[in-house]
Amino acid sequence: MVWEVSMHYLKDEKIAICIMSGGLDSLCAAAYVKSYKKYALKIVTFSYGQRAKRELVQSKKLAKVLSSEYRIIDINFMKDLYGNSNVLTSNKLSIPSKFDVSIVVPIRNAIFISIAAAWAFSANADLIVFGAHADDYNYPDCRPKFIKSISNSLNIGEEDKIKSGINRRVSVWSPSLEGMSKYELLKLGHEILGDIIFESWSCYSNGKKIRKKILQCGVCESCINRKMAFTRAGIEDKTIYAKN
Repeated sequence: MVWEVSMHYLKDEKIAICIMSGGLDSLCAAAYVKSYKKYALKIVTFSYGQRAKRELVQSKKLAKVLSSEYRIIDINFMKDLYGNSNVLTSNKLSIPSKFDVSIVVPIRNAIFISIAAAWAFSANADLIVFGAHADDYNYPDCRPKFIKSISNSLNIGEEDKIKSGINRRVSVWSPSLEGMSKYELLKLGHEILGDIIFESWSCYSNGKKIRKKILQCGVCESCINRKMAFTRAGIEDKTIYAKN
C-alpha cells in the first residue's frame, strides 16, 4: 500500500524541465516557475560549443541554489556543424555590441527544447521552460508562434502514449508567452533569489581576466542588455564588469 501511495504521489507531482544557460533570463525563469507555479525542477544545460564556457560553470552552481536535479549535456559536435554561421560558437568572428543577425545561432532553441522534451516525456514532466522574454523578438526561436508550434509538434510526436495515459502532454513555456520583458523577469528573479542573480553569466565571451578574476566583458550586446535591464528594474547592478 505504501508503494502504491508513493507512485501516485510521483505521478501527480508537477515537474518542469528547465533549460538553463547560466544566464540571467533562464535563472529568473526557473526561479519563477518553482516559486510561483510550484513546480519541482529538473535543470538541463547544454554544452554546444559556445565561446562562453563560463556560463556552464555558473549554471551548475545556480542549479544547486534552486535545489534541483541537474544535468549538463554535451552536444559540442554542433560547433562543427555551425561553422562560422554565428558569433557565439565561432572564434573567428567579432562579438557585436548591438543586435546583429550574426548573434542568432541556427534553431538553437529547437534543438535544446527537443532534447528537453525527451527527458520530460521520460520523467513524467509536463512543462519545459526556457528564458525567452518579450524583448527577445529579434530571435525567431524565441517568439510565441515558434513556442506554440514546437509544443504542438512535440506532442504529436508522442501522441500514442499521451492518448493511452502513459505520458503527460507537455507544454513549452517562456516569459515571452506572458508578454514579460527582461526587466520584469529580472525583478521577479531578484524578489525570489536576491543577490544570487548577480552570480549569473550573461556575457557572450568567456570573460576577461582582471587581477586574477574572470569578469564579464561589459561591452557585448548581452552585457549591455543586462545593464539596461537592471537600470529599468530600478535595481543596483552589483555585477563587476571588465569595462563599464
